[in-house]
Amino acid sequence: MKQLDFTVRSNDKLNDQNHLLKVVPSDNEQLPEMLPGQFVQILVENAQHTFLRRPISINNIVPERNEIWLLVQSVGEGTQKLCEMAVGGRLNMLVPLGNSFTIPSNPGSYLLVGGGVGTAPLLFLGKKLHERGIACDFLLGGASEKNILQRSDFTAYGTLYCTTEDGSLGEKGYVTHHPVLQHKKYDFIFTCGPKPMMVAVARYAHERGIVCEASLENLMACGFGACLCCVEKTTRGNLCACTEGPVFDINELTWLD
Repeated sequence: MKQLDFTVRSNDKLNDQNHLLKVVPSDNEQLPEMLPGQFVQILVENAQHTFLRRPISINNIVPERNEIWLLVQSVGEGTQKLCEMAVGGRLNMLVPLGNSFTIPSNPGSYLLVGGGVGTAPLLFLGKKLHERGIACDFLLGGASEKNILQRSDFTAYGTLYCTTEDGSLGEKGYVTHHPVLQHKKYDFIFTCGPKPMMVAVARYAHERGIVCEASLENLMACGFGACLCCVEKTTRGNLCACTEGPVFDINELTWLD
């Protein structure tokens, strides 16, 4: 883990709540190795009520540009300040934190399921699988079409299926309603998004004996396991999602008890 200053190379508004920030080290230092599922902690400056860093998933790494992509959803003062960052602005970040998704070495069929801003780490994971010659399916869900972000980026690395609650894109309903779950067989499922969605995906995988990992979006503050606000009950006891996760095998979680 390193603490580095970054410069905002671009800031693209994807919808009324989400921005895609592309940042590079300010001193041109080479980025440390980062893996899908890991996250960064960003210091938010000039915010009256934001004292703690904000955890943001690593959306993508572009090694040839020494660039990190961060998908930021504006949900409070801190993330709003990040969404308002100007090109050329400076960010201080801890990089990287947490564990990562397990990328199996054996061949198989892979499904990556995401909802809301939880789709962010799945793009980086899909890219890594693509680089290893592994084809995967993405199944993304949202309230409406405008909530399904980065569609062209996802289709560069696999087949994209979508669901929306209002039916404005793809199948109408939740991700677990999509027919692809009935028509195709998967060996590995990776998921990130709202907890009810991940629990439903975990139940689907558990009932079929499919290996499944979930990246938790528990509230995090310190990122070092000191504040204990991200504790998750597991078969190994209560664990901090920031240091022992955020990625867990679903069999370690107690969601289906």
